[in-house]
Amino acid sequence: MGLMDWGKAQFLDILEWLDDSNDTLAWRFPMRGQEIQNGGKLVVRESQEAVFVNEGQLADVFKPGTHNLTTQNLPILATLKGWKYGFESPFKSDVYFISTKLYNDLKWGTSNPIMMRDADFGMLRIRAFGIYSIKVVDSGTFLKQLVGTNGVYTVPDISEQLRKTIMSRFTDTLGESKIPALDLAAKYDEISDLVKQKLQEEFKSMGLELSKFFVENISLPEEVEAMMDKRTSVGMMAPVMGAYTQMQVADAIPLAAQNPGGVAGMGMGVGLGFGMGNMMGQQMAGASQQMGQQGFPAGNAPAPAAAATPAKTLKEELTDLKELFDGQLITQAEFDAQRAAIMKKHGMGN
Repeated sequence: MGLMDWGKAQFLDILEWLDDSNDTLAWRFPMRGQEIQNGGKLVVRESQEAVFVNEGQLADVFKPGTHNLTTQNLPILATLKGWKYGFESPFKSDVYFISTKLYNDLKWGTSNPIMMRDADFGMLRIRAFGIYSIKVVDSGTFLKQLVGTNGVYTVPDISEQLRKTIMSRFTDTLGESKIPALDLAAKYDEISDLVKQKLQEEFKSMGLELSKFFVENISLPEEVEAMMDKRTSVGMMAPVMGAYTQMQVADAIPLAAQNPGGVAGMGMGVGLGFGMGNMMGQQMAGASQQMGQQGFPAGNAPAPAAAATPAKTLKEELTDLKELFDGQLITQAEFDAQRAAIMKKHGMGN
């Protein structure tokens, strides 16, 4: 090879990047020992941008397409190099190709538990993880802030920095939102939106767009999850116990009518039975609510003594008896027998 042939081999007629990777964000064209031919071609493919850099200073940015490298197409570079009247000879410049495609399903998560203050349980250690998507929207800013002088810059190169930024804003969001720990599982979408809003400006300052952000899981301490399970079980049992007690009272009414000693007090007994059923349901529901508000059941404090039920008047007992009969809970014969007993009890019968 002659000297002239060797010299021609150093001039670049075409600059392009054939990206066969799935994670390369930026790639610098290898210019070592080579110069760009005047009038050469720059091929920028879809989801790419090309950035010219002259001695560390950003110059011209090219969008997708095929471009002729002339003074007219390189106004900033021409200014930086002092080309007042155009140029004819080959020139040197760093050329970076930037990928602007969307990078999906990038993972974030806590490497260590983070602290959360909760109104019910106090200070908690929680873990969280999820996914997000990014793309480069400002090649110049991205090049200055992140790529620097690296010849190749990939998603793994930036992942740790982004993860730390995400975790910092995620922690801030949980503290500001004051969402109770017991409600976190139902608020993933809300938390995701709040964190994404906080992160957008920071990502923008790096030339990036946070296209998607999702919280997939927030793990609570085992003792808190056990309390949640207990609270759910108690809440489910409350209406069942109330209905069961009422059914037991209804089954006992015919037996009370056949018992001479129980007929007179049946009206009161029925009232007490239904009252106990309601009271048990309310107590269990109250216990469930107390677990949600205080985190753990109250200590073994003695329960308040039940207030004595006042004796019913004749009218009240007859009204209760009539309601039982109208509700077809007792027969006509039982109604007549119980009515006679009530009248006798109040000194109205023989």
